[in-house]
Order: sequence, then C-alpha cells, then structure tokens
Amino acid sequence: MTVRVMLVSPATSAALREARFDGDGDGDGDGGGPLDEAGARRARAAAGVVARVDRFLSGPSRRCRETAAELGAAAPPAEVLGELGDWDMGRWRGRRLDEVGASEPEAVSAWLTDPAAAPHGGESLLALCERVGGWLRSLPDDAGRVLAVVEPAVARAAVVHALSLPAEAFWRLDVAPLTLTELSGRAGRWNLRCGRSLGVDSG
Repeated sequence: MTVRVMLVSPATSAALREARFDGDGDGDGDGGGPLDEAGARRARAAAGVVARVDRFLSGPSRRCRETAAELGAAAPPAEVLGELGDWDMGRWRGRRLDEVGASEPEAVSAWLTDPAAAPHGGESLLALCERVGGWLRSLPDDAGRVLAVVEPAVARAAVVHALSLPAEAFWRLDVAPLTLTELSGRAGRWNLRCGRSLGVDSG
C-alpha cells in the first residue's frame, strides 16, 4: 500500500524572519516563537487540508504547534512527536546566524561543510537526517495519508533520506513557509512532490 506523507512547513514568526537557530532566543526552550499575525492568518486560510488525512502530526516547536492548531481548527488536535523536532543547535539555539558567524567563523564553516560536524554541541546534519529517516522508516504500510507540520530543516532532512541523496544536498533544498513537501511510496522507494502552496488543492 502506498503511504503519502505531507510535510507542511510552519507559518512565519519573528524568529523565522530573523534567521535565528531553533528558537526566539528567550531561553524558554519553546523553539520558534509565536506565529506573527500574517502567518496565523495564512494558516487559517489553508485549514481545509487537514480534513483529508488519516493522521495529523506536529513537531514540538511553538510555531509548528500553532500552525497545526490553525490548520486543524475543525479537527482533533495534532499529535506532537518529539522525533519531528527541529535540528538541535545546542548552544547556538536562539542566536542569529550572522552573530554566530562573526564570533565563531571556523565553527560555522565546519558546520556548513562537514555533515558529521556538530560544533554547537547539538546534532550533526547526519544525525538529523538519520533521526528523521528513522521516523519515515517507522511508518507502517497502512499509514495512509499522513500530514505533519514540521520545521523546514526536518522537511529537508526527510527529502535527503527518502531519495538517498548525499547529506550535502540538504543545503541545496529550500522550504518556504506554509508549503507542502510530499513523499509518496514506502520505505526504500519514495517519490517526491515539493514546494506547493497550501492554497493549491493537494489532490
């Protein structure tokens, strides 16, 4: 049986606009910060997508959970899964990329060029891809249509794993807010359809 995994990137928040690592820098451990007004409005407008799925999931970040709540306003709450959490940025959490680049240029260079490097003390890129890949592999053949609101890094890691791409391809993938990245098939044989706005019928 074909499984269809629909990964939805969260709507915009101040932290996302500021290019902060996994969080809004307030130290509350609730990564992503709240949705901004425009992001919440766009998520509400796309709410119909949840009605046609068999399982509704969310990553644990605040912006994922708030996006899921807006998308599923007329549906049961999304199930929050820790394995769908954002890339663990360790001590860089809540800081902006330009700030870290200015203070730790060699560490940032290693992070960008070596998939096994984790100079921040969190997850390496390889570890992120393996974690997300493990979740994909765990889906049963009868999972049906699965919709998960996940951070862009998680969607990118899912594509890298599903298509057996080299880890470096992660940096070549862009995931815009409130877009669908769709994988259909089963473990070991996935097809990709990516980048569609939630404002377009997903079939």
